[in-house]
Amino acid sequence: MEHALGAAPRLEHGYCVDDAARAVVLLCREPSPSAAVAALAGRYTVFLVRAQGPGGAFHNRLGYDGQWHDEPGTGDWWGRALWGIGTAAARGPDWIRAAALSCFDSGAGLRPPHVRAMAFAAFGAAQVLAAYPAHRAARELLADAAAAIGTDGPDSAWPWPQERLHYANAALPQVLISAGDLLGDPAMKERGLRLLDWLLETESVAGHLSPTPVGGRSPGDERPGFDQQPIEIATLADACACALAVTGDPRWARGIELAAAWFEGENDVRAPMRDPATGGGYDGLTPTGPNGNQGAESTLALLSTLQHHRRLQMEKL
Repeated sequence: MEHALGAAPRLEHGYCVDDAARAVVLLCREPSPSAAVAALAGRYTVFLVRAQGPGGAFHNRLGYDGQWHDEPGTGDWWGRALWGIGTAAARGPDWIRAAALSCFDSGAGLRPPHVRAMAFAAFGAAQVLAAYPAHRAARELLADAAAAIGTDGPDSAWPWPQERLHYANAALPQVLISAGDLLGDPAMKERGLRLLDWLLETESVAGHLSPTPVGGRSPGDERPGFDQQPIEIATLADACACALAVTGDPRWARGIELAAAWFEGENDVRAPMRDPATGGGYDGLTPTGPNGNQGAESTLALLSTLQHHRRLQMEKL
């Protein structure tokens, strides 16, 4: 992990808060972090704290010139930043937790209209609430994110709360599962589990994952769809790990195993989606094989999925 995450997530012209937040989540989830992993977690968390504007929103792009190249906003990067910051406040190195919690508090009162931004922020709120059960802002953010998902669709064959699957789809049922569990709402938790079960079945073909492609998916769309993104696989693994932790039901372990197998070549074109030489993840699965680029998002998606799978294998011992 140190090899893959040793440098800050970089863009062509600078550094990316969105991917730094993903790295913080990954690093702080390590059950027995080495000194190097703990140092990286602290470094990335400081980067997130410094990216926050005075109103609680976050910049996303820092140039190599040391200047922010955008204004603070509340897009997906805001949600991911709160996810990372909340995870650091709950599970990060001791020396960074107070600063991370203060940063979380500054942003937790915002309510952007973007459902997935709210979902990502809710994951940070869930981490904070699990560590600090009396934390009011985290409780309210988690509840509002669950409400933002909306109601199930009227068609039992398509119960998804949106007319179309878009991206990071499993984040939506994961919010409901976490909120139902932490807020004491069994009906909400069961709804999240049902939606995740439906999504996992919808995203599977012939014993392997066939996720929603980058353009989304509607009922009746031709299968398989391309380009498939590693983020979809990682999000499914996250949601199944959450469901397994909340319920103890071993059927959710199967979702984690399918996600790890997708990267190893159990996918629609039977092509490995990771480079064993670099440790990186390929950016997308096309009809003819992997997109050879190895971006930060894809590599972090790979590492996140393998982290869940490794923990699952250790628990079986």
